[in-house]
Amino acid sequence: MEDQNQIDRNKENKKRASSGSLLQQNQWSLLDSDLPTDPMDVDRETKKRASSDSSLQWSQWQLLDSILPTGGFAHSFGLEAAIQARIVSGPEDLQTFIIHLLENTGSLLLPFVYSATVSPDSETRRRLDKILDAMLTNEVSRKASIAQGSALMRVGASVYSEIPSLKSMREACLSTGVVSFHHAPLFGVICGLLGLDSTTSQRAYMFITMRDVISAATRLNLVGPLGAAVLQHQIGPVAEAILNQWKDRPVGEACQTVALLDIVQGCHGYLFSRLFCS
Repeated sequence: MEDQNQIDRNKENKKRASSGSLLQQNQWSLLDSDLPTDPMDVDRETKKRASSDSSLQWSQWQLLDSILPTGGFAHSFGLEAAIQARIVSGPEDLQTFIIHLLENTGSLLLPFVYSATVSPDSETRRRLDKILDAMLTNEVSRKASIAQGSALMRVGASVYSEIPSLKSMREACLSTGVVSFHHAPLFGVICGLLGLDSTTSQRAYMFITMRDVISAATRLNLVGPLGAAVLQHQIGPVAEAILNQWKDRPVGEACQTVALLDIVQGCHGYLFSRLFCS
């Protein structure tokens, strides 16, 4: 028993010594001549970091701005086909449709956004792109994803000039003649490069999906502009609950939870008269 007590005491002493060493290193760093000891220097350093963070926030907000020409408003996410199939005919049906769409987005696409955000490099994007391309058996949604992703890559490479990897990523794909950028993985890559954490990037993806489908509903005369704003606010807590259910999942767990929406969207190409691309 005494031997065991002695071992425990030795471990505790080593732990304290290690902690003390780290504390001492921190104390020494305060005496480092390279540190800005002048209050004005400290203030300039603080303002420089704040300015950098502020500039980054402007870029992050711009990614979610509806004025960014990524082609999102050209797609109804199957809503137009659902209206013509008499699945959606009023505000109540619209709310149900949007919630189901967010459930599909959370279960199928958030794993790709998450994986790309935590590892925003070209190799990861290509791998995720191939997996998602194989999983989207619905040709309409697959083409819509590629169209939006390609537009986002073109805009991102032009707008975010401070991130040269985006431009080099696009040029590398153009040089091979194979241009296929699915929207969800690329959105995650850009979020990661802009400094967004994985939870915020997934929440942002849910937000732009909800924003775009409600915008489509407004143009399809299902709801007015004010009603659309009220509806978006009402669905917000539901979207957050769906996010918490599906966030931070690996790509291997990606799945569709509302198959009917996928079937309806696949019928979009057969519509005799249509306003949207999907």
